[in-house]
Amino acid sequence: MNPLKKTGWFDLQKALSHTGDSFRQLAVLNPLTIRRKGSRAKAVFALSLVCFFWGTTWLASKQGVRYMPPLQLAGIRQILAGLCYVAYFVWRGEKWPPLREWRIILLLGFLNFFLNNGLTTWAMAYISAGLGAIIGAIFPLWLVVIGVFGTSGRIPPRAILGLLTGFAGVCVIFYEHLQDFWHSGFRFGIMLSLAATWCWAFGSIYTKRYAGSFNPYFSLGLQMLVSGICLLGLCSATRMSIPLAAIPWQSWLSIGYLVVFGSIIAFIAYLYALQNLTTEQTSLYAYVNPIVAVLLGWLLFGERLTPVIALGGAITLAGVYQVNRAYKLPGGGDKEETS
Repeated sequence: MNPLKKTGWFDLQKALSHTGDSFRQLAVLNPLTIRRKGSRAKAVFALSLVCFFWGTTWLASKQGVRYMPPLQLAGIRQILAGLCYVAYFVWRGEKWPPLREWRIILLLGFLNFFLNNGLTTWAMAYISAGLGAIIGAIFPLWLVVIGVFGTSGRIPPRAILGLLTGFAGVCVIFYEHLQDFWHSGFRFGIMLSLAATWCWAFGSIYTKRYAGSFNPYFSLGLQMLVSGICLLGLCSATRMSIPLAAIPWQSWLSIGYLVVFGSIIAFIAYLYALQNLTTEQTSLYAYVNPIVAVLLGWLLFGERLTPVIALGGAITLAGVYQVNRAYKLPGGGDKEETS
């Protein structure tokens, strides 16, 4: 008998081989060597950017609305980001959508940006970034509710289980915030966040049904631009704005971060990941975003983080995961734009 087998040499060699494989899998996230890797490695790196940046946009919005009206911040952000997209496609010679497609573009802009992003940003003036991110992640649960009342098809049992699990997690989180419901501002922020998730759910359904006939990237920029103009118009009409010269540098820094990292880099990275990874792999961002927002909110802004909130968040995300698995949903669309 080979004496090396008695010493367990082959077992050790096998273990070292598995360890080496694990380190090589982790190495795909190394940004210093990403250019030398294949499309899958780049897609994994792109997805890691999405997970981080879309999680931080909740904090950037929270920081920005401390110094200026929330809807004005959302409007300026959308206009600047929309201009970047539109200018790029105009420079590339992209044809403008025909008149028949503008109805769809305007409706999607109204649901996804004017309402969803506007309400979410407004909510940041009243609730924590972490809580807002968790509420934003439950929008797939609303898709199940809409399916129950809006279709005659059979709802998968796993989706029903996910729905019940997700709402149980929300109840656990709100148990920790029961005393906060005495404050009208907190109640208003929760209502805004929930309304935003409903808008995003309806926007996602409408996008899937009608928006497959035109350039989604050019359409995205047009939706942002139009909704941003409408938001600023609403702010001006209701006097919920301040002069541009009066906006402090903290808010401009937040707007710049949201435009560059939230609306441009992260969304392009998301599209790249979606094209090179499976839908289930890409949906990972929907579960990581709230974790990033909660942890950074606790570290940077001193937001409350207790075992009860952590447990409720985990239960909620587990419910969302069950729903996504039942329908094989992508975990949401441009999640940043929900934040």
